[in-house]
Amino acid sequence: MPRARRPDDDEQLGLFEESPDEAPASASSASVPAPPAAAPAPAVGAAPPAAEVAELAGRLPPGLFLGGSTWSFPGWAGLVYDRAYPAARLARGGLAAYARHPLLRAVGIDRTHYRPLPAGELARYAAAVPPDFLFLVKAHEVCTLARFPDHARYGAERGRRNPRFLDAAYAAAEVVAPYVEGLGGKGGALLFQFAPQELGPPRRFAARLHAFLETLPRGPRYAVELRNRELLTADYAAALAAAGACHCLNVHPRMPDVRVQAQLAGVGHSPTTAATPTTLAPPATPMTVGRWLLGAGAEYEAASRRFAPFNRLAAPDPGARRALAELAREADAGRPFLLTVNNNAEGCAPLSILALARELAARG
Repeated sequence: MPRARRPDDDEQLGLFEESPDEAPASASSASVPAPPAAAPAPAVGAAPPAAEVAELAGRLPPGLFLGGSTWSFPGWAGLVYDRAYPAARLARGGLAAYARHPLLRAVGIDRTHYRPLPAGELARYAAAVPPDFLFLVKAHEVCTLARFPDHARYGAERGRRNPRFLDAAYAAAEVVAPYVEGLGGKGGALLFQFAPQELGPPRRFAARLHAFLETLPRGPRYAVELRNRELLTADYAAALAAAGACHCLNVHPRMPDVRVQAQLAGVGHSPTTAATPTTLAPPATPMTVGRWLLGAGAEYEAASRRFAPFNRLAAPDPGARRALAELAREADAGRPFLLTVNNNAEGCAPLSILALARELAARG
């Protein structure tokens, strides 16, 4: 189905340009010299980290994985990259430079929300980053839409009931399989994001969610993100725990404070899972997963216009930062913490991450 930009869609492209198909040589063209091949563009360079950044990185627990929602922002020149590059250039070739920043040990992949990516493309992402780097990957939206929105990009399906909603067979084949094959151990979590929509009574939704998660292949770490706060119930928490999945804490105007989310969803407690056949991989180890998306009362598109080019903290949110720092301390107790930060949270994801690192270091 055609893809259009959506409010949560940070621009990402493939790491490498696709080469055009070579045309077969003909007799008339054989005597014509081929034009010289264009020299490959030099690699995207990383900005030398400030001494404070390197020192802070050394003081953070090894189980803490912080990163941006994506990496393709020219405004990060001097913060992440050595100079300003076009966004398309960064999208295709900036990930390796991004991953050299001492505080950036994770990143989100949102493209997969609109269409699944093949394992080979995900493998190229994995090859560009160091071994101790994690990806937070969105699952294809057809897994989590009960009905297709009334939007032109959905074509003939707009407004119709979605037959692949919580279809575990589709998710296993088209979403989970390439995620596992492409990213391997660098797959931090596979995120099923439920957009604001009518999903029925909370207890019924929790039961359907449990049946879906329980049927997915064992091994990957599955996270669930809600936009309907009424679904954040004890039944929802029990459904996640029984399937060995986790709630994705999200700083977003539609949702309660992340500390309230953690309490309601049982974040921080080891999930209990039923016995599984020995032929299946065991459930992933517990992890706290979060996304810092948008400040209170803000709207995504308005924040994007206000904060561009995303090179300063235009709207500091110390309350959200303190709440996330409290939850991140679980990494000190041996429970990893994976958090991605959107530019629209405060205006500049790398500077938000630096401020969060300072908050953590200041509190020991």
